[in-house]
Amino acid sequence: MITLSGKSVFGGVAIGKIAFYKRQEKQVRRYHVEDTEAEVARFEDAQETAIAQLGELYDKAMEDVGEANAAIFEVHQMMLMDLDYVDSIKNIITTQEVNAEYAVATTGDNFSRMFASMDDAYMQGRAADVKDVSDRLLGILSDAGESGVVADEPVIVAADDLVPSETVQLDKSKVLAFATMYGSANSHTAILARTMNIPAVIGLGEGLAKEYDGHMAAIDGFTGTIYIDPDEETMKVMTEKREEDRRQKTLLEELKGKENVTLSGQKINVY
Repeated sequence: MITLSGKSVFGGVAIGKIAFYKRQEKQVRRYHVEDTEAEVARFEDAQETAIAQLGELYDKAMEDVGEANAAIFEVHQMMLMDLDYVDSIKNIITTQEVNAEYAVATTGDNFSRMFASMDDAYMQGRAADVKDVSDRLLGILSDAGESGVVADEPVIVAADDLVPSETVQLDKSKVLAFATMYGSANSHTAILARTMNIPAVIGLGEGLAKEYDGHMAAIDGFTGTIYIDPDEETMKVMTEKREEDRRQKTLLEELKGKENVTLSGQKINVY
């Protein structure tokens, strides 16, 4: 049995197989282009497609996680139209006479590093957003395939971390819990887990290796622990803890909307 500890971002217990989020690798090559105007036009077409995709993701997120959490996709649309970001890509294409993929990857890396080096935690978080936007453009330009989790049953979704578009596109009926190597309490994985009431543990480190893909695990969102290939005793304890958590949640659902009245008949308002 392997025991890993991280940081809990939403309580609860889940038992199931681990499924690592699989991303389509984007190999970026740098090559010379003769017609830079045509290459800029190719980037602009990809930019237009990406903005449309983000509009669709916004609509889906509105239904799944509400307006406040869906707003990130409007931010991503604005990033795609940011003059500094767009001008950097176009300048690299025209001055270096190189392909759009290389220009997007270079600009994305530069902007991500710039945000990551800032002192403000909110601005540091934008580094992941720039990477997400740039990866979307690269996927369109290179016609990359779909990324995601392949599973016939509900699973514990594992990853290094998950960006907003990845979390929103997951089939929620197939997600038992989230477990990530990195991330913070304000990461999009953490926000989605809280919104969906799904157990989640982040910051498990590189001990959460891809070799455990398909292995049985139990995740304790209360203590921030994941047990990989749990022994019989651990499985018994975690199963009991899961059932108790379910009973508590069912009870809370039954009490929702009911008046708070003491045995003596006095009404109490709980704020």
